[in-house]
Amino acid sequence: MSELKSLGKQIDYTFDYKPEFLEAIPNPNTGRNYFVKLNCEEFTCVCPITHQPDFATLKIRYIPAEKLVESKSLKLYLTSFRNAGIFHESAVNRIADDLIKLLEPKYLEIEGLFKVRGGIAIEPFVNYGRGEFEQMAKERLARHE
Repeated sequence: MSELKSLGKQIDYTFDYKPEFLEAIPNPNTGRNYFVKLNCEEFTCVCPITHQPDFATLKIRYIPAEKLVESKSLKLYLTSFRNAGIFHESAVNRIADDLIKLLEPKYLEIEGLFKVRGGIAIEPFVNYGRGEFEQMAKERLARHE
């Protein structure tokens, strides 16, 4: 794992969107379907219009294929949204797109539980499934709350 750029190394944090922070490691359990659940309770971005901060808990769930996301790289990646001017729905979809591109998972879902601002809480949900998990993705989206 010496080719990893972040794990075990001193890192200068950035607060500008940097998808290149994301790194993957091999999945040692490719013969089994299982969920990986990741919760980020301190996600922050800013409104692209008002530049007011937005805070959220992100719930990332995926069924890996060949790769897992390396957790420190995910932390650095999510931190890079700190000053990114982006709407809630776009942030969740961008994170999904970046993780799908990196991991090529069997299934992935992300829920953004954004804090109330202006009297409204916005909670976007996005998911993706391929192969045998494509139908599961459709069903989970249809039944999501």
